[in-house]
Amino acid sequence: MHAWPASEVPALPGQGRDLRIHDTATGRQVTLDPGPVARIYVCGITPYDATHMGHAATYNAFDLVQRVWLDTKRQVHYVQNVTDVDDPLLERAQRDGVDWTALAEQETALFREDMTALRMLPPRHYVGAVEAIPAIVPLVERLREAGAAYELEGDIYFSVGSDPHFGSVSRLDAAAMRMLSAERGGDPDRPGKKNPLDPMLWMAAREGEPSWDGGSLGRGRPGWHIECVAIALEHLGMGFDVQGGGSDLVFPHHEMGASHAQVLTGEFPMAKAYVHAGMVALDGEKMSKSRGNLVFVSRLRQDGVDPAAVRLALHAHHYRADWEWTDQVLRDAEARLGRWRAAVSRPDGPPAEALVQEMREALANDLDAPAALAAVDRWAALQQEAGGTDTGAPGVVTRAVDALLGVAL
Repeated sequence: MHAWPASEVPALPGQGRDLRIHDTATGRQVTLDPGPVARIYVCGITPYDATHMGHAATYNAFDLVQRVWLDTKRQVHYVQNVTDVDDPLLERAQRDGVDWTALAEQETALFREDMTALRMLPPRHYVGAVEAIPAIVPLVERLREAGAAYELEGDIYFSVGSDPHFGSVSRLDAAAMRMLSAERGGDPDRPGKKNPLDPMLWMAAREGEPSWDGGSLGRGRPGWHIECVAIALEHLGMGFDVQGGGSDLVFPHHEMGASHAQVLTGEFPMAKAYVHAGMVALDGEKMSKSRGNLVFVSRLRQDGVDPAAVRLALHAHHYRADWEWTDQVLRDAEARLGRWRAAVSRPDGPPAEALVQEMREALANDLDAPAALAAVDRWAALQQEAGGTDTGAPGVVTRAVDALLGVAL
């Protein structure tokens, strides 16, 4: 599966700061020191509907992570998956009377278009669950051989008790885990499981549903968590720098994935930092496909909204915050974009070196994009009020906003 084209990231003078970021697993900020190549895995979409603002906010956060790393002169090895076979996708295809593979391809293509328009940096490896099945099957077989997996009516389950570190990502108690498992795709009430929290690794073939040759596992399809583990281990290995996604993935998805990987390899932890973006609401509730309260990136683009304004709307909220999308949020972003473009269109302006450092410091401090926006606002206001004599300043600001925020002025 191919990703989307990369927009050029301008090189800035000097060098950025090392990233300090909130780690869900420890509950505190950690300073990441990836070495010359930073490794990041971000969980991708299940392609049964268009990219909404909740998706955009998540991928915006991890685009900032990459841009901070690139500004430190590191390379970035970014991997993202596509869950292109899963119950919600199959259910939507059946409801609409379309082929599930065609639906997945259509929505994945639209996601690529949205990411391109928003100037999100693409992953080096963009991998679908279906194409990862040859890598998934041997991992499930190894877990079963190690006594960490068991069969129940043809399905294969992972035993959470096989990982001594289980629970270290979310730090939740058993009652909270059980509740979230039921809400987020688990089956804690299924009779016969060793532990209600045990997640499915391999689902035996069901009549009328797609299935693949699973070797000794029989025909079937992979569970949700093992998909990401197989892709991450193949392309990044253990101990990569950041495991990212929305805060609704902390449990069960990232907790279970970490346990799968840790049992498979005997190493801990799977990732050095678990980083999660907040949820975006509309009309007082979390934006989600099940509720249907969605604002689609593609719809905004069709309505003539500048994608740069959409990115500024996302940047106006700290990535870990839960916030609500409103018409006013977009109007404020469009007004800001207009002020910035007017400021950099002048032939000279106030010196911009201090601004670049402010932006770098803000983003290195747990991706504080609102503080970076405020710094540019101050420069633009000074430009409007007093102007300046530095002929290179508007160009420096334009390049900094592009390189660090992904916004084209």
